[in-house]
Amino acid sequence: MKNFRNSTPARSRVSSKKNYLEYKPFLIEDFHHKCGYTDCRDYWFGGPRCFHIDHFIPWRKHIVDNPNLKTDYNNLVYSCSYVNILKSDDENSNYLDPCTVDYNKHFHRDDMGNIIPDTEEGKYMFDHLRMGLCRYAIVWKLDQMKDKMEELIKVKEVLDNAAEKNSELLTEICVLISEFTCEYLKYENYLALNQ
Repeated sequence: MKNFRNSTPARSRVSSKKNYLEYKPFLIEDFHHKCGYTDCRDYWFGGPRCFHIDHFIPWRKHIVDNPNLKTDYNNLVYSCSYVNILKSDDENSNYLDPCTVDYNKHFHRDDMGNIIPDTEEGKYMFDHLRMGLCRYAIVWKLDQMKDKMEELIKVKEVLDNAAEKNSELLTEICVLISEFTCEYLKYENYLALNQ
């Protein structure tokens, strides 16, 4: 069992804007370039231009009683387009604010990177946001692979100074990258056969 995510996004203090779209650069940083709901990096979805801004509490339903909700930074979530479209104006109380709730208490990942819900709220979000789609496991694997490759680059730099000490670590990282790559190719093959 693996953590759902390694870091919880946190909204910073941002001066008020008239148009909520002006907040996007701040959301990108506060959410570490990841979807607040699925923890998938925007890089694998075409970058920030392909990500949306979700209103955690749908502003259209509260235009009369809370007209500022549309531009309230504390109500905004950096989100992949798939999830934002599925969530739409649903304001069920089972949705968990990604900045105020530890998602690791409601979800975990299996060894393949699949998202597994652990609570009633997690199950609701999992079902309604279709968090079980294999794209989220693939992106998680790609992130793991990318992180290991970055580690490998750092280790190579150190190897020049202490080759023997780091050879085991280098071997371990190479094996992990090979495993991640093979798993990713299995997913790609599965997707190609099931379309």
